Amino acid sequence: MTLQNRVTPFGELVAVKARGTMFGNRGGRIHTDARTLTTRRWASRQWICCVLDFKGRQRDVWGRFYTELFFLDEVTALAAGHRPCFECRRRDAARFAKAFAPRGKRISAPEMDVILHRERLDGRDKRLHARAVDALPDGATIVRDGEAFALRGRQMLRWTPEGYRDAVRRPRSVEVDVLTPPSVLRALANGYAPAWHKSANRD
Repeated sequence: MTLQNRVTPFGELVAVKARGTMFGNRGGRIHTDARTLTTRRWASRQWICCVLDFKGRQRDVWGRFYTELFFLDEVTALAAGHRPCFECRRRDAARFAKAFAPRGKRISAPEMDVILHRERLDGRDKRLHARAVDALPDGATIVRDGEAFALRGRQMLRWTPEGYRDAVRRPRSVEVDVLTPPSVLRALANGYAPAWHKSANRD
């Protein structure tokens, strides 16, 4: 059975056969013993993004404990409102926290979680943020014609569960709906470099 455990940039959980390059969770268990989702889409504000392998640990996916979720890449996870895990990705998480915090400030993981939870959701729906496209950093994900596009250089790449497709010229001088939360946009603008899926490197 294909589990409904792949996360889209819209924060939705879908069932697809394509494999992700990173995994994470939303603070606990949101699946049933029959390995289907409950009506909840998060257990707490702690939405994290992890590496697939860490210290040889074995996972019982959708077993007794938390609900494992999978991402195409970190750009996708950030768009959905997840942040780097401080256990398996300590260095990345520290760099992210430094770039995320206002200048000269320090910020904890629980403090980031409160901010991100407010920015990623509008009730139970994904919150969109209107921004001028020219001001957006690489790694931001926007909505165009109902689809998600990740910005990279002069291009925007159409997101699919299997990888990025249809690179087209990045628009200019327009306002767009942004999926990536504003605080994550600040972290990207401050130099945090997310991990991209290999398909983003195609010419």
